[in-house]
Amino acid sequence: MLAATAGAAALIVASVGARPIDGTSAKLSARIGIFFYPWYGTPARDGSYQHWGQHGADPPMSIASSFYPARGIYSSTDPSVLRAQMADIAAARIGVVIVSWWGAGSPEDERLPVVIAAARPFGLRVAVHVEPYPGRTPETVAADVARLRDLGIADFYVYGSTSSPDADWAAVNHNLHGVRLFANTALPGKAAAGGFAGLYTYDVYEYDGSSFLRVCVSARALHLLCAPSVGPGYDARAMGDPRIRPRADGLTYDGMWRSAIRARADMVTITSYNEWHEGTQIEPSMEAGVRYMSYDGAWGLYGKAAERAYLDRTSLWAGKYLAKVASVKTGARQPASR
Repeated sequence: MLAATAGAAALIVASVGARPIDGTSAKLSARIGIFFYPWYGTPARDGSYQHWGQHGADPPMSIASSFYPARGIYSSTDPSVLRAQMADIAAARIGVVIVSWWGAGSPEDERLPVVIAAARPFGLRVAVHVEPYPGRTPETVAADVARLRDLGIADFYVYGSTSSPDADWAAVNHNLHGVRLFANTALPGKAAAGGFAGLYTYDVYEYDGSSFLRVCVSARALHLLCAPSVGPGYDARAMGDPRIRPRADGLTYDGMWRSAIRARADMVTITSYNEWHEGTQIEPSMEAGVRYMSYDGAWGLYGKAAERAYLDRTSLWAGKYLAKVASVKTGARQPASR
């Protein structure tokens, strides 16, 4: 496995044609990734409503989300939808699409090459979010990594990694070369014991950013990459979960980005582009009646102007974060982020 320090040095910034809202030339950085879900389907393309109809929802009248997508109920197999989504991500200065993956033969596995093809013209890298598919073990993940490397995947984020013994992960990671596995934990000691290259937090309900500094300081001491996860909020009431982290008109998102920057995160991961079930998405959302929430009020924006508010804000924070990374590298002094 690549050493964490070598992995950090290898992070690069690639220029593409997207233009962020502040008018500067866009830079996509492998230091910023976003969790992406390719699991949605429609009858016209996929034979049924996939995921939109979970937890008793009845598409198209109702969907399994507290929000409604601005592009409507879509299929993740639609090339035009994927192109538009990749354009969104690139315009927000995000360099890595971390694709939810549920094991060999799953719908997400079958769609992964299509996502890779859609990402490539925008200069986006693709990583894999290894979900807790049935029968998953560290040994099966090792086999998954060996297969997915042939698709050009080099980074793997292992959700729920702490469900398997550290020694089992350590044995697997010791024999992996040229790839990086990230543990889903806020405990750097546990990630180090498992031989992981780094860690990420993912859960933006449990982790509000207040622990990022402590986590990243400890991670660096153990030669781990620290990739804490920022997000706009959490609302999965449509899935029967009563817990809520309010978006607070964008203040929640701002606060988490500030925390990641103050922690000098090696990388920032964003939860999420389009996890509509849990209400963590920053994909454009529209007003759709009293049944659904919208982004209205975020940073003082309403209606059409608010639909892309979180993507635009991501571009702004990505620029601040990358400037901070550059200042740390060169020793230049930068004003504190506001």
